[in-house]
Amino acid sequence: MKIALTSMGEGLDAQVDPRFGRAKVFLVIDTETEAIEVVDNTQNLEAAQGAGIQAAQIVAETGAEVVITGHCGPNAFRTLTAAGIKLVVGAEGKIGEVVAKFKSGELKPAEGADVEGHWI
Repeated sequence: MKIALTSMGEGLDAQVDPRFGRAKVFLVIDTETEAIEVVDNTQNLEAAQGAGIQAAQIVAETGAEVVITGHCGPNAFRTLTAAGIKLVVGAEGKIGEVVAKFKSGELKPAEGADVEGHWI
């Protein structure tokens, strides 16, 4: 399974970025092979609006089935849901630790967005 995590860096020791739409990068990790793909999101860092929707479209193109992040707004949540992608919010800490929690079943999909739009 491919999962996408919002990240402040490019490795497993990087911290989870608390922002979905304005995350620096997405780390797309294959949970079976542990292969990591770094997907740039810098075009959305300073976007006036639409960052969450655009970021959700970028993630959908990677084939990820789950997104793990700190927080996600309603527009991004709807876009991810429409693409069949599950969302886990409230993640924090190192990417490697969060992936381990996901694999062990400690992280559960969200029922909806946890912040308003334009949250920074």
